[in-house]
Amino acid sequence: MNKETTRKAIATMGTGLGPDVLTACRALFDAEQRVLAAATPVLARDMAYGPHERQRLDLYGTAQGEGRPVLLFVHGGGFVLGDKGGKEEGDWPNAAVGMMAAGLGMVGAVMNYRLAPDHPWPAGSEDVSAAVDWLRTHVAEYGGDPARILLLGTSAGAVHVAGFLRLRPHHGDLVRGAVLLSGLYGYTPLDPRDERYYGPPESYADKMPREAMAATTLPVLLACAQFDPPRFQAEFLGLMGERLERHGAMPRAVTLSGHNHYTMAMHLGTSDTRLADEIARFMEDIA
Repeated sequence: MNKETTRKAIATMGTGLGPDVLTACRALFDAEQRVLAAATPVLARDMAYGPHERQRLDLYGTAQGEGRPVLLFVHGGGFVLGDKGGKEEGDWPNAAVGMMAAGLGMVGAVMNYRLAPDHPWPAGSEDVSAAVDWLRTHVAEYGGDPARILLLGTSAGAVHVAGFLRLRPHHGDLVRGAVLLSGLYGYTPLDPRDERYYGPPESYADKMPREAMAATTLPVLLACAQFDPPRFQAEFLGLMGERLERHGAMPRAVTLSGHNHYTMAMHLGTSDTRLADEIARFMEDIA
């Protein structure tokens, strides 16, 4: 499927979410991502960064060389779903982001984390923190540079990355930067479905990472899709505006045309390299 056909198919889907849209998005990239998966070596599988069965991560890249930048990807899934993938043929969603990183000369790390409702706020951010600590201790064994870790989260994963910045005030000593795709930071009201993670609505404002994201001096790259649901677009604009007000400049940002909430991460590693190129340049500039 060529890029124009893919773009038109995504535009036809509009800004809606749901299993049917997710399945349709996956079909658009399946052939290309299977090729990437077949060509990308796995450095390590199911490495335990904590005691829970969901506290596992995979590493992608080449075993040759050392001191490579490290990209840690945190998947989405509405706080209640999602998996790092990669365990069998065709299981490329989420794993493909680590494979993309490997193709850019990095060590790609893709993590699972504990899910709501059994593990409510701030479990996801705590797991990002634990995974960062594991990488800083162990990634040199796999050719990575523990002093050059970049975080990349999408949707709920972006929320967990942002929450890590709140959880670890000295995060600038731990990671070089953060890329957040279509995240929620605290500029719009709580969606009732997200109460499974956050609990009662009256506690929502105190749990969101808005202040941490607005105040941090860590380099950040923000992204929003042309066909993201309006709430996610409002969150993107809210954070951009507050960063401008506080720091006198907006952070690096991308509004990715021709993509939706799901395909923002799902297409990484394909021939549409616009976002991957932005991530690579961001890493080069901060590392």
